[in-house]
Amino acid sequence: MVSARFGSVVTAMVTPFDEHGALDVDRAVELARHLESSGSDGLVLAGTTGEGPVLSDQEKLDLFEAVASRVTVPVLAATGTNDTAHSVALTRRAAATGIAGLLVVTPYYNRPSPAGVAAHFQAIAQTSDLPIVLYDIPVRTGRRIGTDQIVALAREVPTIVGLKDATGDVAGAARVAAACPDGFEVYSGDDALTLPILSVGGVGVISVAAHWAAAAFGHMISSFRQGAVDEARAVNTALDESYRFQSTADHPNPVPAKAMCRALGFAVGQCRLPHPPAPAALDDEAAAVLGRLRAAGPEPSGRLHGVRQPVG
Repeated sequence: MVSARFGSVVTAMVTPFDEHGALDVDRAVELARHLESSGSDGLVLAGTTGEGPVLSDQEKLDLFEAVASRVTVPVLAATGTNDTAHSVALTRRAAATGIAGLLVVTPYYNRPSPAGVAAHFQAIAQTSDLPIVLYDIPVRTGRRIGTDQIVALAREVPTIVGLKDATGDVAGAARVAAACPDGFEVYSGDDALTLPILSVGGVGVISVAAHWAAAAFGHMISSFRQGAVDEARAVNTALDESYRFQSTADHPNPVPAKAMCRALGFAVGQCRLPHPPAPAALDDEAAAVLGRLRAAGPEPSGRLHGVRQPVG
């Protein structure tokens, strides 16, 4: 059994806001503790799903400190921006909040050269001794880190210990997993590609759907590791509707994730603009998706009931 540094099922947590759109720290702590108790091995705060780009630095710091002090699972703080000096300053302050590590995204919009990308990550790494997980999501940043560059950073910077791969390139993830030093860990950054990335050396997922399906992800991952590949495939099939729900052209992540949290009974509020408020129909759809997933399982054994297991 592989033991990942931050766990196998890491939830990229939404950031709760109150009815006026202000950060709701108490609700964030409540949600974080629920996620911990329902199967999340770790949490990411203020990432894409956590609406990091629309949070002030002080809001992020308040969120990091409040959640990290109230859960026992590792908390990763997303401190990367498209401004290296800003990222360094935020990282320095975040390091004092009790977090376990950092999630650092490729500089977005600027589209720096490979040398600039490397210098950005190196500058942040020099700010603290906290372990860093690189976040490669070119659909949002406009720039891939690059397989060779990830390998070089992993070899040259001791605190760069992992990758959240949201490139959709499973072959590239395989090359990273094979070429990086021992202890470097590759996480799927796309829930739907968790099983393929496990098959090429990944350790788990940094997930959106784990807000409502962490136990199922955990069961899928443990089944795969134990050689029960057919069972892992069955769980993956059962999660397909969640994969499709969590982000669409009309309702991109994190709008559906917040709707699902409301279906779970957590008053997380709406997203901040530029994401518009969710229509009532999306909340209805969230409740329906959740109901169907719950009808499928998991049973106390972890196996999904009501799902035909592949044979042969």
